[in-house]
Amino acid sequence: MNEKMNEKASILIVDDDKDMTETLSDILVDLKYHVEMVNSGLEAIEKVKNHAFDTILLDIKMPGLNGLETFREIKKIRPEAVVMLMTAQSVEQLVADALEEGAYGIMYKPIDTKKLVEFVETTKKGALILFVDVDLSTTLSLIEVLKERGYRIAKASSGEEALSIVKDVDVDMVFIEMKMPVMNGLETYLSLRKIKPNVKVVMTTNYREGLEDLIDQAISKGAYACIYKPFELEKVVTLLKKILEGKTKTEIKQMTKEDHA
Repeated sequence: MNEKMNEKASILIVDDDKDMTETLSDILVDLKYHVEMVNSGLEAIEKVKNHAFDTILLDIKMPGLNGLETFREIKKIRPEAVVMLMTAQSVEQLVADALEEGAYGIMYKPIDTKKLVEFVETTKKGALILFVDVDLSTTLSLIEVLKERGYRIAKASSGEEALSIVKDVDVDMVFIEMKMPVMNGLETYLSLRKIKPNVKVVMTTNYREGLEDLIDQAISKGAYACIYKPFELEKVVTLLKKILEGKTKTEIKQMTKEDHA
């Protein structure tokens, strides 16, 4: 495990500006990172089908498939992908849409190499957290805080999408909204356990009334806790950290007892 943590990150650079791509690649290779380059969205999609890069640097404005379209296809293949957008132009709507859908951030050209290396090192090998919620906008503040702490993020807007992700990706922890159409939170959780019996799950909800029975069933079946929106961000980060450290459900229940009062 320590040996893997010490490995240099693998990075995919996606940009139609070949000179810029080669210059950035040369800098990162000199720093001992493993770097691959492509100059179009279609090439990037083919690359990620065969390799799980630690970081993908993706130009937002490219001919053919633009960065947002490429990002969406990459996330279908690698929901856990850590993608940093790059741009030298004013493309606010494309950037806003990509950030809303899970891109990690935006870097402006010319790229600040020091900031880029800090970003790569922060996110490399961080725990992967999956959020399952029909309205992912309610989790954005928490997601941003977790990104800053080096966690990787995957998102699913339905139980069915969550099941598809967990089949293909080794997630470390899952936050599941209780109230969802088609498959509610409890049904999603029980289905996830069939795929990954030891999955670590925290239920979430906006509703303090009407879901008590479903919440109790989820916790009795092994979910760690139910936390309520709007989230107390630092408290949730602490809860996540304790669960990933292996704290028992009894210890976690003590931490969250006031939420069940």
